[in-house]
Formats: sequence, structure tokens, C-alpha cells
Amino acid sequence: MFDTDTNRNSVFAKFEKLAERMSAVSAVGRSPFGMRFDDMLSPTRARIGNEEILLAGTNNYLGLTYAPECTTAAKAAIDAHGTATTGSRLANGTYSDHLDLEEALKAYFGVASAIVCTTGYQANLAALSTLAGRGDHLLIDADSHACIYDACRLSDAETIRFRHNSPEDLAKRLSRLPDTGARLVVIEGLYSMLGDVAPVAEFLKVAHAHGAMLFVDEAHSVGCYGDHGRGVAQAQGVLDQVDFISGTFSKSFASIGGFIVSRHPALELIRLVSRPYLFTASGSPANVAAARAALGVIARDDQLGKRLWARANQLHAGLIAAGFQPASPPGPIIAIERPDDQTAVAEWNKLMDAGIYVNLAVPPATPQAKSLLRLSVSAAHTEADIDRILAAFRSL
Repeated sequence: MFDTDTNRNSVFAKFEKLAERMSAVSAVGRSPFGMRFDDMLSPTRARIGNEEILLAGTNNYLGLTYAPECTTAAKAAIDAHGTATTGSRLANGTYSDHLDLEEALKAYFGVASAIVCTTGYQANLAALSTLAGRGDHLLIDADSHACIYDACRLSDAETIRFRHNSPEDLAKRLSRLPDTGARLVVIEGLYSMLGDVAPVAEFLKVAHAHGAMLFVDEAHSVGCYGDHGRGVAQAQGVLDQVDFISGTFSKSFASIGGFIVSRHPALELIRLVSRPYLFTASGSPANVAAARAALGVIARDDQLGKRLWARANQLHAGLIAAGFQPASPPGPIIAIERPDDQTAVAEWNKLMDAGIYVNLAVPPATPQAKSLLRLSVSAAHTEADIDRILAAFRSL
């Protein structure tokens, strides 16, 4: 299925083992890589061929992708501003809607500065690769997302990993650093694979005690945790003390894009020097408008979060009752570890046969080389939807 060049000097030669793995996975049944949905029917339903599928792996946490506020705003933005900006933020790519969204983010988080980027991936790349430079130190959680690792590679700073969710290990590593250079600690509020939450307040205490700043990626937690979805830092009472927060519009905000916010006004300076920000076309009018509309819904309506947590608790308890052991406590991400790739792939196909789509996550994309069936819960799921998901898992 995947033909790699037999020439050992080919650029494709290094992917031979990967091709063999992908072929083996696909031979079991459906290919889980780049699953094609022929029609999206709702936040929780899609059509594949002639089959309707219940979606339990979309990160559509608040189910806002079909919210009238968001769809109306996106359509109006296209009518007013066209389909694209065709330029970067520093050139012709800053419209009034970009600035309005940044002002709304500042008000929502209660911060001094906010920068909107084209994707969530780019937001971390733009911020981290620029904030930490030569002679500085980036200290990152070992389970950090790929975009954090890539930002470290782009930065000239020294990168140091500490044990996952361990403030104690971070303290040891900070204490060994020289006095020269800035120190930036990077964690995530909610980790996207296993669904575990960071002790942000403890990390903040350690970081500030050692003269470091704290950067929290809240991509998966904004909209789900804290007062009106302001994230894990707010839920743990330290939002006003965290130095930087990044996030994405592609999950709870039902759009595409990313942001960085900070209590430090000087964050604005990176607009002039951050290469990922300077040399990328800005977010399209429709995406910016949809994100702004979603932010308005989240800021005024706390019922979505309550529905999300009701379904998350129902699913978590039901999986335990069915004999499964979720990797983390109840939350919008619920991951089930399987003994190996083969089991995970076979069970993923059985779930698809039952009309249930979840995420198949296997090494090297997973922490500690785990093989996972990963579910994401939506406020748009009903009790009956969760019951149907649980019935499919019991049938495994």
C-alpha cells in the first residue's frame, strides 16, 4: 500500500518501517489515518459512505460548530470581507475583526495583551520560539504536545525536559541552572492524549520561586474548566499570576486559529520579531468571526460546560462499570489504554462497525509509547449517545 523507494539514498528510505506499520494497521480493516467523512451532519454525527456514525473523538467539546451564532457570524464575515486576507498580520492581514477578537480575549482572561494567530500550533511556535532565545532556558513537561517540542527546536534556547506533572522534578532542574539567562517553564493545562490535568498552581509556585516565568498551553482546557471555561489556571485560582497562556480556536471555539495572552504588556513586542507570526497569512474572516462568536457564547452561557461535565461523568462511570480503566479522572478527554497496537486497532475497527468513531492513538504519537482508544466528550452528546457508546465498548 505504501511504496517506499528501495534506493537506500532515497529521501523515503527512512520511512520504510513506518510504511510497514501503516500497511499492517490498514490491513486489519478501515484505515484510521485521515478518516474521510463524506458529510458532517451535526456536532455529533457524520456520514461515511451510506453509514451514519456517532462521533466520540472530535474535540468539539462544547458542540458549537453548528451554533447559529457561529455560523451566522462566519457567513456575514465572508460577505463583508471575502474568503481570505491574503497577507500576514504585519502586512495587509489585520482586519478590524482580528483586533476585536484580541480585545475580547483580553477582557475574557483579564490580561494586558493578546495576540491572535492563524492556528493553535502556530501560536505556540510563535510565542515560545521568540520569548526564549540564545542563553535562555526552556523547561518543558516531558509529555508536551508536538508543537511545543517544535517551538523548542526553532528557539536558540537550551531545552530541558522534566518528569510529567512533577513540580518536584522541575524544582530540581531549576535549582541546577546557572544564574544567567531567562527561564521559561512550559506546561499544558489538560494533556490531549491521556486527559490528565496539570497542578498549575504548584508549578507556578515552583517557577516563580526560582525566578522563572510560567507558560500554560490551555488548548484542550479552555471552554471546559474554570468559570465560564477560562481554563485550568482559573479553576485553580492562579489565572492572574500565570505569565502566559496559549490556546486554540479549533476545539471549544468551533473554528480555526490560536491565541497567546499575557498579564505582561510587553508580549506585544513579539509581533515585530516572531517569524511564525510575521510570515504566515492571518486567519480568514470567517474563522475569526466564528471564534469571536463562540467566545461570546462561552462567556455568557455556563450551561454548555455543565452539560459537558454531566456527559463526561456518565461516560467515565460507565466505562469503569464495563470493566475498563480510564487513564485519568472524569474530563472532556477519556483515554483507555490497550495492551498493544494490535488490540487497539482491532477494537477501533469493532467500534467503527458499531457506528462509533473514537480516536486511535498509537506510538510514536502517544506518551510512554501507550496504545490508546481516546474519546472526547461534547456538550452536544445526549445521555442516549453516551449509552450507545458504552454499549459498543461492552461489546468488545
